[in-house]
Amino acid sequence: MSTDAGTRFGRAEALAMLARYGDRSPEQVDEHLGSLELTWLIAAAEQTYGVQLDLDDERLDAIRTVDDAVDALGAQIAAAGGPAVADVGAAGAGAAAGAGAAAGAGAAAP
Repeated sequence: MSTDAGTRFGRAEALAMLARYGDRSPEQVDEHLGSLELTWLIAAAEQTYGVQLDLDDERLDAIRTVDDAVDALGAQIAAAGGPAVADVGAAGAGAAAGAGAAAGAGAAAP
């Protein structure tokens, strides 16, 4: 799946980005994110949407699943002037963080 800066950041886009980490299909992406997967996703979202995400440690620590990431990153992308987050059924969060800070947030990658 190709994602461009005009595409809203949603679950499908997050799964496609995560699938490129580990060279797998989106259907093979686990719902729970490890710290390396989260770092990868943040970097991919920043590159795709041309924004710098700035998530604090508390917000990063709260991101455990794909849906958590969609909420947090989507809110940051929208706040930075990117396309609004696609609705995943949960309210988006307001804080944000850089990929470098994500290194210590969560479990190890597959």
